[in-house]
Amino acid sequence: MPKLAPFRADQVGSLLRPAVLSDTRQRFKRGDVDAQTLRAAEDAAIVQAVKKQESIGLQGITDGEFRRDWWHLDFLAQLDGVELQHNEGPKFKFAGQAEQPPIARVNGRVGCSKPIMADHFDFLNRVCSRTAKMTIPSPSMLHLRGGRAAISSQTYPDLAAFWADVGAAYRAAIGHLYNAGCRYLQLDDITFAYLCDPKIQANCVANGDDPATLPATYARVINDALRDKPADLRVTIHTCRGNFKSSWVAEGGYDPVVQAMFSTHVDGYFMEFDTARAGTFEPLRALPPGKQVVLGLVSTKLGELETADDLKRRIDDAARFVPLENLCLSPQCGFSSTHHGNALSDDDQWRKLELVVQVAREVWGDV
Repeated sequence: MPKLAPFRADQVGSLLRPAVLSDTRQRFKRGDVDAQTLRAAEDAAIVQAVKKQESIGLQGITDGEFRRDWWHLDFLAQLDGVELQHNEGPKFKFAGQAEQPPIARVNGRVGCSKPIMADHFDFLNRVCSRTAKMTIPSPSMLHLRGGRAAISSQTYPDLAAFWADVGAAYRAAIGHLYNAGCRYLQLDDITFAYLCDPKIQANCVANGDDPATLPATYARVINDALRDKPADLRVTIHTCRGNFKSSWVAEGGYDPVVQAMFSTHVDGYFMEFDTARAGTFEPLRALPPGKQVVLGLVSTKLGELETADDLKRRIDDAARFVPLENLCLSPQCGFSSTHHGNALSDDDQWRKLELVVQVAREVWGDV
């Protein structure tokens, strides 16, 4: 029987950009090199990253998101009706950071009139000998940061029409990826973990939204996006409390959102549990039968390496609430959700991924 994702040893997706790739991208932005030169640098970096991931034993292989500046905005900006705007004011600020990501604004009807990143996946799939994993932002990411205030009331006087269009656009985008060969898709959805934090809830009110209803709304649009999901497409959700140059935004346990999050029609949940900011494992009691939880126990924000014994102890703690066979292990987030990267070295990154593989073998006997 083939192994099914999520895998016992898995990863969220983004990897630190190699210096030569970062340099080439900067030269491209200045107009010093052309798009073909940038693409060749991306291709070469991805091939090397794939080889490294496979050599350490990972089964789900990503392109490190090497073709993106931002984990979410590069995708969202390619949807019809969406444009990026400067992030004004203090909303959703990353701790200790002056620079803040732009916000996706909806100025027209949301749609997906052409494939988005299907060519990214196609290249990864061709250079990968294991399961190629694609990561895209969840449909809810079109709403959370800007909220009702960032969605044209002229285009969408009623948000029900907005959510219907978003679901349809995502069904099209997912279909394009599936047709390109994708069989392991991850929806990156910070919204659930963010909404555990009272200050985020207050920001939602300021945006014109009711934070008490948002988790269920986001779960519905995810399910609408997956309505036509082929049976052989494995889908997971990753949620975290922010990841930008080793900083974060939100804090709080999963209790306020876990019922809605676990109502989504996915195969597994990548859940951040690396620090006390994420609360306890107790909300895992609500996990539906047959679903997997990938425990994000290894920090991508710090270079200090966790110990195998500590990770195994924490897996045992989680197994008090979810059977061990329904658990997997991964880092808590990507290593470079944006082109900036987190404050750790390339060696730190690979040691942490090697540790995930080692512990998975020791706990489950396989990866």
